[in-house]
Amino acid sequence: MKDETGSLVEWLVPGAFFACAGWAIWHAPAYILDFIPPENPSLFDQMSELHERKDVTPGMGGLFGGFADPLDWAALILLPVILFIGTRTVRVAHMEFQDWRPIDRISLFIGRVTMIMIISMTLVMLYEVFLRYALEAPTLWANELTLWIAGFVFLCSGLYAMQQRCHIRIFLLYDLVPRWMQRAFDIISALLIAVFAFFLVYGSFYQVFVVKFYKWEMFGTAFDPPIPATVQPMILIIVTLIAIQAIINVISDWNLEPTVHTAADDIDEDELEAIKRSVGDN
Repeated sequence: MKDETGSLVEWLVPGAFFACAGWAIWHAPAYILDFIPPENPSLFDQMSELHERKDVTPGMGGLFGGFADPLDWAALILLPVILFIGTRTVRVAHMEFQDWRPIDRISLFIGRVTMIMIISMTLVMLYEVFLRYALEAPTLWANELTLWIAGFVFLCSGLYAMQQRCHIRIFLLYDLVPRWMQRAFDIISALLIAVFAFFLVYGSFYQVFVVKFYKWEMFGTAFDPPIPATVQPMILIIVTLIAIQAIINVISDWNLEPTVHTAADDIDEDELEAIKRSVGDN
């Protein structure tokens, strides 16, 4: 993985993944009706009505006699393809964690998609501000869409932070002990994260995936986004990925030399240089 960053591909690929994921999530009722249709007739009719009400392209018609149209299938098929391309083209910036492993590419790419989500969320807020205060024509969807994207940003940022080793850690005792004990601390920490993830998924799997996701629970507002049906399953998925990443970190850092943490670690040299240039201090 090269250090050069900022190429057009690094913007287009995460943006394409975000667009396809957004389309697939919004049309998830079509996939549910095609792949795992509810046996309960009332639930099936409810899901069908929901799909017809939320379908962006209602006149296109389902493919293969189902509910998902060609655009829905294209978005679903492109997701793993774009994910593969993204993991192969992602580049590590100089301010990021440098002792990466090939398996870290997934977390790094999710971090890039998270950055695209932040930009999208900002654009939605700016659009709403313009309509509300300039044209006096506020939208019904901008605020809830922002909250929806922000929930995904918060979750995906946790996985990226775990891969970057930039989550909150207390080094007072860690730096005082020998390397073999530091490794023991790392194992215990990863084990606790894995145990927490296991019991969280085990205890809430039915409620989240059967009640919330399978029934595609909506937010119940004018815009009515599927926030409960998407955010809660994403919590379990991200927590599981964080636990896996924690274990990967232990393996990857096993032979690294111990790092002594000081107050200077919180100083961003690049930011200091930018401030000096802005005030004309050479």
